[in-house]
Amino acid sequence: MENIQKDIEKIKKEKKAIILAHNYQRPEVQDIADFVGDSLELSTKAKDTNAQIIIFCGVHFMAETAKILSPEKKVILPRMDAGCPMADMVTSDGLLELKNQYPDYKVVTYVNSTADVKALSDSCCTSSNAINIVRNIDSQKIIFVPDRNLAHYVSRFVKKDIIPWQGFCPTHERLEVKDILEKKKNNPEAKVLVHPECKPEVIDIADRALSTSGIIKYCHEDISNTFIIGTEMGILHRLQKENPEKKFILASERLVCPNMKLTRLEDVYKALIDEDCIIELSVDVIKKAKKALLNMYRLNY
Repeated sequence: MENIQKDIEKIKKEKKAIILAHNYQRPEVQDIADFVGDSLELSTKAKDTNAQIIIFCGVHFMAETAKILSPEKKVILPRMDAGCPMADMVTSDGLLELKNQYPDYKVVTYVNSTADVKALSDSCCTSSNAINIVRNIDSQKIIFVPDRNLAHYVSRFVKKDIIPWQGFCPTHERLEVKDILEKKKNNPEAKVLVHPECKPEVIDIADRALSTSGIIKYCHEDISNTFIIGTEMGILHRLQKENPEKKFILASERLVCPNMKLTRLEDVYKALIDEDCIIELSVDVIKKAKKALLNMYRLNY
C-alpha cells in the first residue's frame, strides 16, 4: 500500500491534479486526499482550486456537481459505477411531470441528485442548509426532491406546503430506533448524533440531527467524550483521527454504503494515469443546474 500511495503522490504532483474524498470513503482513500469533506464542500473546493484535473473520490452526482461549478476543469470519477440509489429515485421526466401537476410550486432539490434533475430546479440545498433554503425561497409551496426524510425534517422547522418526493437513502434508512437504544444501553452518557436522511422516529430520539460536516464540527466542539454516530461508517475514520481522545460508536453495523466503498487506491492511481472516467455534461444542463446551485448560495442566510 505504501508504494501505491507514493506513486499517487508523485503522479498527482506531476499532473498538478487535486484529489478530493468524501467523508464516507475508505480510510486509505481519505488519507491520500488533498481535502476530505461533504459533497458540496468538495465541489466548492474543486471550484476554488487552480488544479485543472480533479480526481473526485465519491459517487456520480458529486462529481457532476463539481463539473457544474467548474465546467472548464477535467473532473474524473475513479469508479463510474459508484452511483447513488437515492439520486436515481428521481428522473428529470418524473420531476417534470410533477412540476406540470403543481405549476405554482417551487422546486428545492437536495444536492444528492443528478445534474438533469438539478437543471429543472429553482434551488438546490444540502442537509445542513435545507431549512434555510426552504424558509427563504420566495414561495409557500415547495416540491422537495428527492429525500422524503430530509423533507420531513425541514417541515419541523418551516411551516410551508411541502410535497416530498418519495426517495430515500437506503443506507440511512437501515438505522432503527432499537439500534440506538441498544448502543445507549452500554453507553448511557453518549450523545446521539444522526443524519437528517434518517427516519423521523430515529431523529426523534437523537440529541442532534446534523449533516456530515455538522457532525464533525459538533464532535470537535462538544465537551462530551462519547458519541453514538448515526450516519455512514466512513465518517468514523475522520472523527477518530481528529479527536483521538474521544470515543465514537457506530449506531449500527448496517450503516455501510456499498457505492462509497467501491473506490480503492488502485482506482485513484488508474484515474491519474489514464485520465478516463471523465464527467461530461451538456452546456445547457450545466447552465441550468448552475443557476439552481447559485440560488442555494444566495438563499442560505
